[in-house]
Amino acid sequence: MSHEKQFYINGQWVSPKGDKTLDVINPADESVAATIALGNHEDVDLAVAAAREAFDSYSQASREERIALLERIIEVFKKRMNDVAEAISTEMGAPSKLAKVAQAASGLGHFATALEVLKEYEFDEEIGTTLVTKEPIGVCGLITPWNWPMNQLTCKVAPALATGCTMVLKPSEVAPLSALVLAEILDEAGVPAGVFNMVNGDGPTVGAAMSAHPDIDMMSFTGSTAAGRLVMKSGADTIKRVALELGGKSANILLDDVDFEKSVKHAVFSCMNNTGQSCNAPTRLLVPNDQMDAVADMAAKVCAKVKPGHPKAEDTVMGPVASKAQWSKIQDLIQAGIDEGAKLLAGGPGKPEGLETGFYVKPTVFTHVTNDMTIAREEIFGPVLSIIGYADEDDAVRIANDTRYGLSGYVSSGDLDRARKVARRMRTGMIHINGAAGDNKAPFGGYKESGNGREWGHHGFEDFLEIKSMFGYNPK
Repeated sequence: MSHEKQFYINGQWVSPKGDKTLDVINPADESVAATIALGNHEDVDLAVAAAREAFDSYSQASREERIALLERIIEVFKKRMNDVAEAISTEMGAPSKLAKVAQAASGLGHFATALEVLKEYEFDEEIGTTLVTKEPIGVCGLITPWNWPMNQLTCKVAPALATGCTMVLKPSEVAPLSALVLAEILDEAGVPAGVFNMVNGDGPTVGAAMSAHPDIDMMSFTGSTAAGRLVMKSGADTIKRVALELGGKSANILLDDVDFEKSVKHAVFSCMNNTGQSCNAPTRLLVPNDQMDAVADMAAKVCAKVKPGHPKAEDTVMGPVASKAQWSKIQDLIQAGIDEGAKLLAGGPGKPEGLETGFYVKPTVFTHVTNDMTIAREEIFGPVLSIIGYADEDDAVRIANDTRYGLSGYVSSGDLDRARKVARRMRTGMIHINGAAGDNKAPFGGYKESGNGREWGHHGFEDFLEIKSMFGYNPK
């Protein structure tokens, strides 16, 4: 990769206007993986101007032209899959297998889904003599996080391209390397100049400049709830659309008729996947009070199989967390769990034995957690599972909904109809019933402080479209 200290603006790799740089740290060994340039408001202005100029022509591109573009992107992406996976593993510590079969593959999946949706999407609707049409909203500002970097890049870039928008991307400065590969992919695929632009930088500088920019028509942000508030506030002065995919503290309800061995195994591995760095992770496991001790024994046995290690080691189940700051935050929250009286079943503070270098966290499980404890309220964003007891089904639903978040939820039962009824009562944007996986074609997003708007599938097109009514378009 040769563009770490450049930005991609108007179809060219260009030098930044300022001279600030940032070392990208490999969380597996704390070495410097790369040094990137950090942009400023001048770089943002140039990128926005390029996107604004390109919008006039790209917004008028035919469906067939956009289909052909997405097809070219998919072909180039397939050729670069190993490069994408390697960048992700290096920048945020995902084990090599996870980086390829899940992280990188998710990017390809979002482009493929956008292509499929675009072929059939109804942009026009006739209502009497009126034509209601959906047209591209304009220049989009995209800000993405470090935890599933390619997933979040492509579930924004793909629908923006499919709907005829132009864009400026600011990837996370913690994990910017996969975004550089994506920019190379889009360039090779022939995305027209100015349609896609990328400026690296931090949130307070580049992110803030984008959010407040009068020539950006919408912001799509994925990250923490605190940062999402700032994006929304910054965008308010220009009344731009702001779509937010934020934090979560998802409950995983095991009803009293489940196969506990099977469900607890799935619960522990699901929480620890990606080292717990998933906004929709099932971090609160709700079990019947009279099953707490039995579930604790099961969870301890499963947790012992979650082997932390270097991302390139074949037997690694869980890599490091992405940064020193994230490691420190997780340690503080683990200690809060201990201090507030939760029972530490597995893991705990400090690094795993033999992994003193790198940002490694012990896979940690607490039992006898109450929903008022810090570890049950705050998004830890690490491999920490809190097991909470409930009295009955109504109590389980009450506990699940007693959170400021509402991104995802999980419910398992031996009776599918019972699980469905509980799922309808849970106040979250997504529910996984009996361990069902997510679906790229279904909407991804949450209630309450987990954000607004939806990504993925045809619902993911909506935030990038404006609605226009043309009265008398088809006079009778």
